[in-house]
Order: sequence, then structure tokens, then C-alpha cells
Amino acid sequence: MNPVQSRASLSQFMGVKVINTGNVSRFEGKSHATPDEIRTLKKTRVEIVRLEGFTIVRYTYEPGWRWADCIKPVVKTDSCQLPHIGYAVSGRMTVRLNNGVEKSISAGDSFSIPAGHEGWVDGNEPFVGIEILSGERYLKTPAS
Repeated sequence: MNPVQSRASLSQFMGVKVINTGNVSRFEGKSHATPDEIRTLKKTRVEIVRLEGFTIVRYTYEPGWRWADCIKPVVKTDSCQLPHIGYAVSGRMTVRLNNGVEKSISAGDSFSIPAGHEGWVDGNEPFVGIEILSGERYLKTPAS
């Protein structure tokens, strides 16, 4: 099985629609210091960079950030309904799935989180993460 077939099989297994299976035709570099879009909410900053067929997001959650307090009022769901795949750059947060399973994510960790969860920042340091799966949809209401 070639890498493109493997990625397609993985995406089908995970229930994720793959927009681009690795066919990159341009050499691009963009900085999150000057992103294509910025979305902000209470204690939340999301910097969106779009590359050919891909969206990469850097999000910063300030100390005291909690999904239920900062995001839930906007998206109006009982828990986050987006899956996430990413990398923790700094800080620490805890995520609890709807089924009660709870794990902490710390700087240096790569992570996958299925839809149906909430989370909160642990400690006095902001949590900074890089998101590679659901960036375009993050912080948008179901009608957006």
C-alpha cells in the first residue's frame, strides 16, 4: 500500500474527510505571526494559516481557560463536537471525553482527541497548541 492509500485508509477509519492526500505542488512558508485569519474569544486566540489544501492553526488558551466557559456559549453544544490532531507547544491542559476518560496534554506531546469532549488549562502558563485537523471549523457556530 502506498502512502496516499495508507492516508486514505486511515482517514476512512477515523471518519475524517481528507481534503488533500499529499499532492503539494507549491513551496510555501507562512508565519503564524502574520496569519491569514485570527479568531478570538474569551481567553482564546486562534491564528489560522492556509497553505495549498491544508489549514494549520496555532491556538493559545490563557490560564483559567475552560471550554465550557469560553467556547460553549458560542458554539452552543454541550461538548466540543470536533476531533483534533495536534501538537502541544507549551503549557498543559486536561481533556475529558463525554464518556469520562480524562487525560492531560503537556508541552511536547502530540495528541488526537475524538469529538465529544471538553478541556481546561492547568496551571498559570498559557497552553499553546498546533492543530492540523479541524482548524477551519474551530470557533465557528454550526450555522457558520
